Amino acid sequence: MKLAQIAMMSGVLLLGACSSGERDIRLHRLQANSGKPEEFAIVPNKPLQTPPNFAALPAPVPGGANQADQTPKADAVAALGGNPARLTADGSPVSEGALISTASRFGRDPQIRAQLAAEDLDFRKRKSLFSWKIVPTDEYYDAYRSQWLDTYAVLEAFRRAGARTPSAPPADYAD
Repeated sequence: MKLAQIAMMSGVLLLGACSSGERDIRLHRLQANSGKPEEFAIVPNKPLQTPPNFAALPAPVPGGANQADQTPKADAVAALGGNPARLTADGSPVSEGALISTASRFGRDPQIRAQLAAEDLDFRKRKSLFSWKIVPTDEYYDAYRSQWLDTYAVLEAFRRAGARTPSAPPADYAD
């Protein structure tokens, strides 16, 4: 009986060791569809309609939008009672133009997500260099544990300084 248990445990450990140690550059727990069709990403076109006046049709623009194409952001704004005509070409509200231009006044990098994902992967590799385990586990939280904010220590520091703070559950309740 004891020999059977040892054989079973060694089999489990061997199976765990055979798992892929391959790390990807996607952020934590975000999954791509890995080349497979995504049925929820298919958006049907709007139904074709006969225009009221064929002479007043807009001239075609290469790369421009078709009138039968879906406009999900504008449709969502209209469904929530807003005015979809107040959206810019990229789908942001016209009223946020000053905010967007101020936030991007020093430029913006369109590849920032890929860059952050690569830096995150590099950071996690450095943090897990000496943390070899028999059974592969998710090391994301272990890598960033030193950067966590101790919310209860900050809450107590604010209270000692005399700042008014909202109520919070006891520290042992939050764990």
